[in-house]
Amino acid sequence: MGFLNKLLNEFVDIIEWTNPDEETIVWKFPRYQDEIKMGAKLTVRESQVAIFMNEGTIADVYQPGMYTLSTQNMPILSTLRGWKYGFDSPFKADVFFVSTRQFINKKWGTKNPAMIRDAEFGPVRLRAYGSFSFKVTDASLFLKDIVGTKSEYSTEDINEHLRDILISRSMDAIASSGVGVLDLASHHDEVSAVTLAKIQPDFNEIGLTLSKYLIENVSLPPEVESILDKRTGMGIVGNIQAFAQFQAANSIEIAAANPAGGVAGAGIGLGMGVGMMNQMGNVFNPVTAPSTPPPLPASVEYYVAVDGKQTGPYGVPTLREMVKNGTLNPDSMTWKTGMAKWEPANTQTELQTLFASVPPPLN
Repeated sequence: MGFLNKLLNEFVDIIEWTNPDEETIVWKFPRYQDEIKMGAKLTVRESQVAIFMNEGTIADVYQPGMYTLSTQNMPILSTLRGWKYGFDSPFKADVFFVSTRQFINKKWGTKNPAMIRDAEFGPVRLRAYGSFSFKVTDASLFLKDIVGTKSEYSTEDINEHLRDILISRSMDAIASSGVGVLDLASHHDEVSAVTLAKIQPDFNEIGLTLSKYLIENVSLPPEVESILDKRTGMGIVGNIQAFAQFQAANSIEIAAANPAGGVAGAGIGLGMGVGMMNQMGNVFNPVTAPSTPPPLPASVEYYVAVDGKQTGPYGVPTLREMVKNGTLNPDSMTWKTGMAKWEPANTQTELQTLFASVPPPLN
């Protein structure tokens, strides 16, 4: 079979990739002992490039078109070691076809929740997932740095690496975006654009372009979402007391329903309802004012300036005596806790009544 394969390949002078599947990125053209016949026809279709490699060195990159392999259209290849005899015999070379079309609808998602700090909730754990599309824009770089000598390379071979990049940069972008967790759903496009700019340099390093990047969902852990659902429910209910009364009434109606029917069942149901009403009296009865009066307000105490010195503090009874004996008059400077500065006594509401009870002087 070895001799037959060699013989058949001597007559095959068409080099092309006619049946690329949707996931294959790079495909090596199979030849017996990697020998290429002089004058062979190379066909490179749209969304492809062909790369000739000799001894691990890229010799030439062919864009879409049809080529006859000769020294005239292979100037770079003809200068390599061992190619200086004019290609009088079949030559050895690896021919790789690289698909340059877009590989679309690839999925990414966090394996584990990522911790970020939210302005409203503080530290929270987030999961995120979405989709992306990419294409090869530098076939030589991608072949050298990623594919190597593999005869076939598909999206499955690189998806894990690309997803790791996407997840890392995505969570960085979400954390640094300043958008609150509850507002992320309405800002997916903005965050996606920021993330795309962060990721693109990583793709460029390996000859790829991230042509599309989408965040489809950002979610909190189930236990946190459950709490948020309760919080949302409270907001929808509005009047908690009226809602509780409604729920209690429904519970009484259900409890009073007895599948056995009859008066006895109704009596038992009524008894259960009365018991429930007693237990939920606080729900049905609005909150009433306390039966005991509140504590008396604390008495006001003032400091008084007497002969240029601070005295006090004095309560109202003492201040009344000071008015009677003339120690305190309307122009006396006073101060109490909470005042910014000393003020005359007649400007204080609590002290004005003290002066009103003192008779004016006799003429």
